[in-house]
Amino acid sequence: MEPRLQKIEPRKIVGKCLTTTLSFDDTAALWQDFMSRHKEIKNRVDSGFYSMQVYPFGLKVEEFTRETKFERWAAVEVNSFENVPDGMQTKTIAGGLYAVFTHVGPVKQFVETSNYIYGTWLPQSKYKLDERAHFERLGEKYYGPSHPESEEEIWIPIQLK
Repeated sequence: MEPRLQKIEPRKIVGKCLTTTLSFDDTAALWQDFMSRHKEIKNRVDSGFYSMQVYPFGLKVEEFTRETKFERWAAVEVNSFENVPDGMQTKTIAGGLYAVFTHVGPVKQFVETSNYIYGTWLPQSKYKLDERAHFERLGEKYYGPSHPESEEEIWIPIQLK
């Protein structure tokens, strides 16, 4: 599984955010809340969704545990922050270089893809993680968390070692 490397400009997103840990995974509740209101968001760029994780600045991969707190987002990309619905937050995804992987299959198999990215591909590549948000983009081929043919793009922020 080889990624495509893509440099992007900053992207604006609007959505719902919470601080969580892997041991207290409330992703389903976050998405349920967001999906009940996402049509209120104006200025959408496209029909895709963003699942984003913002980790503490300076955190090393080997220090990440099931108890490490981080921000989890359910969001959409917009072209401006005008008319943000009450109770929703805004964030700008920093531009830069990303390694983009495609995960195919249900969410329960995501850990295998993640283990490959961080345990095999990244250490063997000429790149290291950059201190920017990680995100998944759920587009037209995302059929839901349990669908065996569901596809999502995994965007990993990188820089040369």
